[in-house]
Order: sequence, then C-alpha cells, then structure tokens
Amino acid sequence: MSRLVTAPIDFADAAEFVRVHHRHHTPPVGHKFSIAAMAGGEVVGVVIVGRPVSRHRDDGATLEVTRLCTTGHRNACSFLYGAAARAAFALGYRRIGTYTLQREPGSSLAAAGWKLIGEVPGRSWDTPTRRRVDKHPTEPKLLWEFAA
Repeated sequence: MSRLVTAPIDFADAAEFVRVHHRHHTPPVGHKFSIAAMAGGEVVGVVIVGRPVSRHRDDGATLEVTRLCTTGHRNACSFLYGAAARAAFALGYRRIGTYTLQREPGSSLAAAGWKLIGEVPGRSWDTPTRRRVDKHPTEPKLLWEFAA
C-alpha cells in the first residue's frame, strides 16, 4: 500500500469526488478549504472544511469538516481528519468539529485525536414555512471536536 500524502484540491474536484464516492451525502455548497489524500499519484480521499452548519458553533474561531470521503484506502480517514485540524489551526482557528451518524463508530476520529463532545438529535431541514426534501440521514448524530 502506498504512503499517504496531502495535496491541495479545488472545491469543484473535491465536490465531484464526494458526488462519486460518498455513501449518503451530496457535496456541500461551499468550503473554506479542501485537502486531498494521495496514494501512488491517485486521489484516495478528500476532506472539505467550511463554516459550522449550526449557528451556535459559528463563532468565527471554529471550522467544521462538512464532508470526508475516501475510496476505502487504509487510514485515509484519520489521515484527513488530522490534516484538516492542522490546516485549520495554521489558519488561526481554535476549534474544528464534525458530526457522524450515531451508528458510525468514529474510530478514525478517535485515532486522529478528536474527542466526542456530545450527541445531537437528528432532524429534518423541512419546515411548514420552508418546504424541503431531505437528501441526508435525519437520525441522531454525534459531535466530535479537536481544539488547539
């Protein structure tokens, strides 16, 4: 197995990787930055980092991994979580967070040093005043964080 290395990737290419490979999400609408994991010259994963989705976490000092997607390459998830945290701290942010589905173990996050800090109920973005079709899982999620 080839050694993993980071590489810059623009949002359009990262979003296309997510569109092709992610199990249950479409790409997000934007980002602050994205990072590719490369092995043997091939992209084997991407992490897309943006502002927190929750307005309560959007304090100007916090970023959020809005998508992480790999081809299943060994250790690519923990590699990308670590790279995302280091990049966020290098840019002056103090915290980075992400959510996993409650049924996902979070092993890659724990391996990268992230801490489980809470559970949030799943919910729909659909409201009577703003109708939407949910294209994402609405089950409970776990909130993970890495702080500088």
